[in-house]
Amino acid sequence: MTEENITHFPKHQTSLAQQQLSSLAETMSQLHLTELFELDAERFQQFSLRFEQLFLDYSKQRIDQRIIQQLVRLAEQQQLKEWIQALFSEQRINYTEQRAAMHWALRLPAKSAEFPTFSDQVQQQLQRMYALVEKIHAGQYRGATGEVIQDVVNIGVGGSDLGPLMATHALSDFKVNTAKSLHVHFVSTMDGSQLSDLLHQLRPETTLFIISSKSFGTIDTLSNAQTARLWLEKALGQQDKVTKSHFIGVSTKADKMTAWGIAADKQFLLWDWVGGRYSLWSCIGLPIALTIGVKGFQQFLAGAHAIDQHFRSTDFAENIPVLMGLLGVWNTNFLDVQTHAILPYDGRLKYFAAYLQQLEMESNGKSIQRNGQKVSMRTCPIVWGEVGPNAQHAFYQLLHQGTHAVSCDFLAPVQRYNAQQFTYVENASALIEQHHLALSNCLAQSRLLAFGNQALDKSELDHLPIYKQYAGNQGSSTLLVDELNPYSLGMLIACYEHKVFVQSVIWNINPFDQWGVEKGKEIANQLLPILNGQQQDELQLDASTQGLLTILLGK
Repeated sequence: MTEENITHFPKHQTSLAQQQLSSLAETMSQLHLTELFELDAERFQQFSLRFEQLFLDYSKQRIDQRIIQQLVRLAEQQQLKEWIQALFSEQRINYTEQRAAMHWALRLPAKSAEFPTFSDQVQQQLQRMYALVEKIHAGQYRGATGEVIQDVVNIGVGGSDLGPLMATHALSDFKVNTAKSLHVHFVSTMDGSQLSDLLHQLRPETTLFIISSKSFGTIDTLSNAQTARLWLEKALGQQDKVTKSHFIGVSTKADKMTAWGIAADKQFLLWDWVGGRYSLWSCIGLPIALTIGVKGFQQFLAGAHAIDQHFRSTDFAENIPVLMGLLGVWNTNFLDVQTHAILPYDGRLKYFAAYLQQLEMESNGKSIQRNGQKVSMRTCPIVWGEVGPNAQHAFYQLLHQGTHAVSCDFLAPVQRYNAQQFTYVENASALIEQHHLALSNCLAQSRLLAFGNQALDKSELDHLPIYKQYAGNQGSSTLLVDELNPYSLGMLIACYEHKVFVQSVIWNINPFDQWGVEKGKEIANQLLPILNGQQQDELQLDASTQGLLTILLGK
């Protein structure tokens, strides 16, 4: 596939596969998941896959073999194989910004024979980051007064916050031992509330800040960074020394980091071919590496690379990210399921749904095709979710007895609190029982969503009033990892990244830009001087915004 036909992709016309899928959807609308399981005793075996530490059960999706065949056919008609080849190349498939989309290059093994140039570039920055991580862990990195750094604060927003925050929390069991206890914190809110609370708890002498910003121009991030710098200077004085000792920068813009005062040896570089929401694999992942150590971060990258290879080389019908993407297309476009819930049954995945909201909705929340025409199919569903136990007491009522069709992903580790942890986890046997409690709830909820009343004991059902009954027939997938560790989390994230790409190909949209995000920020920059009293209101504003400004300015 050349750059020319990337930017001039064929018109998205109704294909034979789409017609067949529409017909099959009509038939499926008359069937219940209970019937599908009754019709096929081998259904679980037919509609589940394992790849290394990852297991996908999609037997509770409202599909059969004919539907899977037609979904694969649709992918072939939309040239998914060629698009995958284009993704894993230098081609500028992000055509609106004239950039490649090469986040996969961030997790290439060292000395990659296939992509030696990119492997060398990435490794150069990673090795510098690893050296810093080892220095901090050894207690050899010191602040302006000579004291050892004990708290690291990541200042970022969007992909510079959501990814590192999610992964750091998810891998908390794998926190490495350091010379002095090290704590990693995250600040993203532009109103300063997170930072204000945090600064009251920290000591300037022992605090290091990471400014994570691809453009090094995001006003929210730089505002927090400036507040942090003023806090340090008030306590420690020595402006230049404080900035050079207490700030690390991660960006594509070395010149802007230098102008802000960050020392050259404290700067880590990104590349334009890395989208922000895909950047946790780069030095944006410094908080992750500080938490799980160099070897842990390397395992994290290796897990993602394993999925890259699986995605590139495996037939579509056996390809986990491809099937995840196609099942989402089936639900969204043929079963009219417009919302998708992420339901992890492990508290360490607390921030996983928030991370996927950006990954999926910022990528595929588009309505214009690559050929400039409006899409003819619905694109990204609304993605939401919560850790399972809280979700059960919040919105499962809607899932089970409400009026909305919702597709769900249930996520859980097979094992936790293994034998090796008995030496340092108090009451480990009780915690294993609690893990089993979480797993039993995970299985029970997906079972009830799928089968409804048929999941109940028949003697119980005979006496149930209608308001205590369940329709079921809500499709879901269950993703299990053998253990939630750096390698398996890398696999899991990469699966969702490639799922998003698969769907973008089917919908014929560019998943790598985010113009809908940019304009709101530009308008905010126009309004800020008015609120700060630096400019009279000379903008042509709507009556609502003008009225709200009047109240906010106390006029």
